[in-house]
Amino acid sequence: MPSFTEDLCAIGARGSLVAVSQFTEDIACAKGLPQVSNYSSINTEQALSLHADTVVAIPAQRAMTAALRRAGVAAVYLRNDSYADLFTDIAALGALTGRSHQAGALISSLRRRTRELQAAERFRRRPAVFVAVQAQPIWTVGAQSYISTLIDLAGGRNAAANLAAPYAQYSAEALLRLQPDAIIAGNDTQLSSLLGKEPWRSLDAVRAHHVYIYNAAFLDRPGPRYNEGLSWLIERLRPLGR
Repeated sequence: MPSFTEDLCAIGARGSLVAVSQFTEDIACAKGLPQVSNYSSINTEQALSLHADTVVAIPAQRAMTAALRRAGVAAVYLRNDSYADLFTDIAALGALTGRSHQAGALISSLRRRTRELQAAERFRRRPAVFVAVQAQPIWTVGAQSYISTLIDLAGGRNAAANLAAPYAQYSAEALLRLQPDAIIAGNDTQLSSLLGKEPWRSLDAVRAHHVYIYNAAFLDRPGPRYNEGLSWLIERLRPLGR
């Protein structure tokens, strides 16, 4: 997962990395490292040829990393759905690489910056925000998602917070009933090209031009750059919360 790569780089553990995933092009410290995996598959032979002794993945990737485990590679599975997971992952990777002190310092710094960003804002109302992590079919985030917590921290509220799962498919009919104040979507969703079609064109937020496209690298990814995403959210929600 790119977020784990960013965590390791941020705590100074670049030297422990022998390979990364295909989605790390924007991570400077990972430049030049072999890319041996994507979200759903891994080149086991290549990983073994690089003498990897540990693989770090999310629980949903147990099956794809089974061959590495059979070959004697240790596996560490870390959840990365929630805001709390962000910090426990940094701590776990710090312990794994012998950099617990650096991990603790990073966590303290990140939390301090979050408090500073929050202290600068006082919204009168909490605008309802719908997150389109995929536009066709529509997928969004529930209350357990890291992104949902960022919306709360930014002064808004997740319009789909009633969903039990961190990420779930959402019907066009339900979205029309929601009529959120704002829609945010990653730059990899191609939502902009769909705004003239249903259900998007029938949403008040679209008519009011309250559709905001974000850089998926820092808002979708629960890593040490999350405060960039939080700052971006605050700036977009500020006019809607006053």
